[in-house]
Amino acid sequence: MITATGLELRAGTRILLADTALRVHAGDRIGLVGRNGAGKTTTLRVLAGESLPYAGSVTASTPIGYLPQDPREGDLEVTAKNRVLSARGLDVLVADLEKVQIRMAELTDAAELDAATRQYGRIEDRFASLGGYAAESEAARICSNLGLPDRVLAQQMSTLSGGQRRRVELARILFGARAEDGAGSGTMLLLDEPTNHLDADSIVWLRDYLRLFSGGVVIISHDVDLLAAVVNKVWFLDAVRGELDPYNMSWSRYLEARATDEQRRRRERANAEKKASALMAQAAKLGAKATKAAAAHQMVRRAEKLISGLDDVRMADKVAKIRFPQPAACGRTPLTAEGLSKSYGSLEVFSGVDLAIDRGSRVVVLGLNGAGKTTLLRLLGGTERPDTGEVVPGHGLKLGYFAQEHDTIDPDATVWENTRHAAPDAGAQELRNLLGSFMFTGEQLDQAAGTLSGGEKTRLALAGLVSSAANVLLLDEPTNNLDPASREQVLEALRSYAGAVVLVTHDPGAVVALQPERVILLPDGTEDHWSPDYLDLVELA
Repeated sequence: MITATGLELRAGTRILLADTALRVHAGDRIGLVGRNGAGKTTTLRVLAGESLPYAGSVTASTPIGYLPQDPREGDLEVTAKNRVLSARGLDVLVADLEKVQIRMAELTDAAELDAATRQYGRIEDRFASLGGYAAESEAARICSNLGLPDRVLAQQMSTLSGGQRRRVELARILFGARAEDGAGSGTMLLLDEPTNHLDADSIVWLRDYLRLFSGGVVIISHDVDLLAAVVNKVWFLDAVRGELDPYNMSWSRYLEARATDEQRRRRERANAEKKASALMAQAAKLGAKATKAAAAHQMVRRAEKLISGLDDVRMADKVAKIRFPQPAACGRTPLTAEGLSKSYGSLEVFSGVDLAIDRGSRVVVLGLNGAGKTTLLRLLGGTERPDTGEVVPGHGLKLGYFAQEHDTIDPDATVWENTRHAAPDAGAQELRNLLGSFMFTGEQLDQAAGTLSGGEKTRLALAGLVSSAANVLLLDEPTNNLDPASREQVLEALRSYAGAVVLVTHDPGAVVALQPERVILLPDGTEDHWSPDYLDLVELA
């Protein structure tokens, strides 16, 4: 169980939660919801013990598996398989068994061989006590269901994309969660956007896994289908009141109850304001008479108390006003790539990829997970160098690059400093207006970018793009972590942008909004005219 008492969370001086008590029991499958910036990610970090609350305490009586939005760095020199097995300490034992096996094969002295055999037996007994080869098979099944084939599991973590590393972390958490009793009842799972980077089949599998999981679960997700299938309780984090409203019910019943609560608050507010206005009007009349001054003062106090005693009506969720930039003038073909290849160690990601991005063209890059889509955009954006081939900028090229792992954001710099770096020539008021349209105001401008939620980082990165005059946009999963309203704003921006776009996405809606002319299929680099037949590949990619 996880227990929080007297919990107060802040972002700068802004109160996210005040004097709140929370409990997560085995069997709870809680959806933590609220608008972007309400404090969902901060709440999950504190419950996981990754951050300290401003006030109050959090205790956990059972192990916690925490999946943050951004992949953890950890030890990047281990294989993905060993990273997953490390959740139960099996990685060390597997390595020790392999070492002793090699040693046994080399020994010729009978006594030394006997000692090594006994050592192997002791390690194997320990390995068996932790589940042994059956546990290895279980880990392999989890990985396979999350789109991590043996080819990927054999690679070092340093060679994997951010999306692959995040899927490895999810596999590790799920594998470790079942170590206690095989059912997971001894573990609490805290999952922040767990469906990011998963294909459609993996999402379906994860829904079933979580629905049957016997431990406690708290999920932050914009995947409404996941919430509807999994959660049996909902925590609504109200950004206006700085309070958390618990609903001990399914997702569909929560939606109805939430709408009813919102209507009730609006009615109460309207009635209170009507009564307060009448009291203030009466007080004004009485205040004109010296003999009635005390009564008038009392009426004013009653009116003020009536208003202040009410819950604030929740403001309609704000939406970032996203409009991609008017592109700067450029030549007919502002970006060309010739013979690109990239390998990580002995693993070849792709080779011999050619492409030409014409002015105003719209291209979607497709391929299965691990085919190199993000790598290709990094090469085009200049954040990585190809092993062979070259990227050739054309006349007037001005690139705008949105990285799915927010690599273009300096986590140690403030919101203001990041935007200033993206638009060094913009005036101070122009930047304030820009950031305000992306829902960054007041003290948030001085907040370190590394403390932002995934959705807020997405909005900050998009603000940097909007501040440019880019004529070629490289967009890697631009709709990740966004609430439905903000996602629709991004899609509308894609529809209306006049420059060239190279898009990588698992979101079919983003592809439809882009209306691509061409598709590039990785790892072969095959180019084809866009056809709706390719849409089925988007969610699988």
